[in-house]
Amino acid sequence: MTAESPKNVVVLGATGSIGTSTLDIIARHPDKFKVLAISGHRNVEKLAEIADKFKPRFVVVSDENQYKQLTHLINDDCTILAGATELNTICQLVSADLIVAGIVGSAGMQPVLASVEAGKTLLLANKEALVLAGELVMKAAKDKGATIIPLDSEHNAIYQCLPDSYQCGNTPKNLDKIILTASGGPFWKKAVSTFSQITPEQACAHPNWDMGRKISVDSATLMNKGLEIIEAHWLFNLNEKDIDVHVHPQSIVHSMVCYQDGSVLAQLGEPDMRIPIANGLGMPERITSGANMLDLLQSQDLQFFPPDYQKFPCLALAKEAIKAGGTSMAVLNAANEISVDAFLNNLIPFTSIAKINAEIMTNATVSQVENVTQLLQLDEEVRAHAREMVKKHV
Repeated sequence: MTAESPKNVVVLGATGSIGTSTLDIIARHPDKFKVLAISGHRNVEKLAEIADKFKPRFVVVSDENQYKQLTHLINDDCTILAGATELNTICQLVSADLIVAGIVGSAGMQPVLASVEAGKTLLLANKEALVLAGELVMKAAKDKGATIIPLDSEHNAIYQCLPDSYQCGNTPKNLDKIILTASGGPFWKKAVSTFSQITPEQACAHPNWDMGRKISVDSATLMNKGLEIIEAHWLFNLNEKDIDVHVHPQSIVHSMVCYQDGSVLAQLGEPDMRIPIANGLGMPERITSGANMLDLLQSQDLQFFPPDYQKFPCLALAKEAIKAGGTSMAVLNAANEISVDAFLNNLIPFTSIAKINAEIMTNATVSQVENVTQLLQLDEEVRAHAREMVKKHV
């Protein structure tokens, strides 16, 4: 009997928080995983450090302007590629077993589509790909026999609470509803009258999770939870009325599945992204992640509250986008990326994020989703419109 060969892993967004956590787990299991390819955008110093440690065969820098510097930093015998289209190349390598999609924002849409079109096992941490192109992604996954394993802590929790035979894209059997938990972000108890004075530094200081700046702001507005509602809509083939949200400040219960017989199954753990990532990498086995074991005897009381849709209007916008269907979810995503970026650059107040998103949603013309070209063109149009809206909110 021969030992099983290590799985070849492609890590998209290797220099970001998801990529860092993924590589930490891979380093703990050199007998199980081999890094085949990595990608980064501008942080070529860190990309070179990762390449030196893990010896991938392919390294992609999506910002072509950084290619020359990267070639000076990497001395190993590997293929260095530049440009966003090369992300698709490494996702469709014949020898790739697992694709970890850790790129933040709409930039992750095309490599996600490339992965499912190649019939790969996709470990999905890029929620925007489903928000922007969920219909295309899920159809391609079904047509090509690709497997999608969600890595977002909430969706992975739902996934773990469903039967072992469950495949994303199908409606779970005997389900009453699912409950996504939300920490509430840093401003859950803050008076709404003070929201206009919130700074980017305050918005990025999440109480439980260590995340990038964009996703931290989304958590502060609860747009992150809104995007997760849309993601759950596509992953589990559910209407928005079957997806509930409970604010759970302790971030111990990561989500729940309610069955028709009255049973509620929940996944609990420390707020550490290595737990869902290890679940995705190790499937069908359970492998060590490096995360601390949850000690319920030492934990605080577990509290749950209904979300405040008036205080955090971005959450309601997401449900409205699902109801509207078609391109409405892509419109919301593009508007939000621009409004959050403007806030992070001190161009607009915190309260204008939701206002800009709502105004663009109200004025948008909803169309049926047809193809990637249509979505990319729409994305650019909405971003341009949002930039004009930012000028009015300065």
